[in-house]
Amino acid sequence: MRGTSATQVSLGHHFAVAAAYAACYEVVRYFSFSHWMLTAGLRLACLLFAPRRFWPALVVGEALPLMEKAILCNPFGLAWGFATAVPFILLCMPVVSLVLRRMPLYEADGRLKMSTVLTATLGCAVITALRTDAALVTAYIGRPDGIQIWSAEAVPDFMACLLGNYLGALTLVPVALICHQHVTSYGLDPRRALRHPLMRDMLLFIPVLVACALAGRDTGPEDIREFARLTLVLPVVAAALRHGWQGGAVIGMLASVAMASTATVLLDPGMIRAQVVLSLVISGALVAGARIAHRALRAPETY
Repeated sequence: MRGTSATQVSLGHHFAVAAAYAACYEVVRYFSFSHWMLTAGLRLACLLFAPRRFWPALVVGEALPLMEKAILCNPFGLAWGFATAVPFILLCMPVVSLVLRRMPLYEADGRLKMSTVLTATLGCAVITALRTDAALVTAYIGRPDGIQIWSAEAVPDFMACLLGNYLGALTLVPVALICHQHVTSYGLDPRRALRHPLMRDMLLFIPVLVACALAGRDTGPEDIREFARLTLVLPVVAAALRHGWQGGAVIGMLASVAMASTATVLLDPGMIRAQVVLSLVISGALVAGARIAHRALRAPETY
């Protein structure tokens, strides 16, 4: 009886994880688009923090909404339906496992190893973009001129998907790391987080981000809109210099959301150029911010 009860509890936990992940995936997917895929951030965060025994439940949780899309919204035939129902997380699992095996997430002294986070982010973005491109092949393969159309669009679609998944992961994963560290160290204590100096500085950064987002959505000249979008990177740099990688992560998330809010059409070249710059700046802010934070902790030892 004890074994049966334990099995039932274990299966119940797996069902709960699968259902919770499927629900979160649907919500996050609603706010995503081709070159800003927040689902990539949810996927990578779960792979980094969820115990390995729950990984099969994550696969089931992602397969459910993808199968729903393949069955109910299938304009390209059976082959595309099967290809698009393959869960992205199933393909990302070997990448994350390999990265974590070769590059631990934390240093020996407990510091977060930012190179591991960015390597896993880029690896999953590449795999996800390849999987999306492979599904597009099955969509075009039945048409007489399908291969020619796909070959003409393959590289731009791959690069847009790569950018969308990389920036989408950078939007959520570093902030998830902050929350994980806070809960691990201090428990569920929101008052301590609210007293952090970064929270006070956000009152200065948010109006700047909102102003840039409004200017980026304006119907004025394209060069003014592009300049407003590029200005969004400045608060990220300032926050990283002042608060380390945590500042770059939080303000980077807000800057990414602000930039995404300026999108008016899909695959806008100006928007994509600005997102490329933002993704590079956030990556640099995380790496440099981690070093700044480490030096700040070691500074008293030098005296």
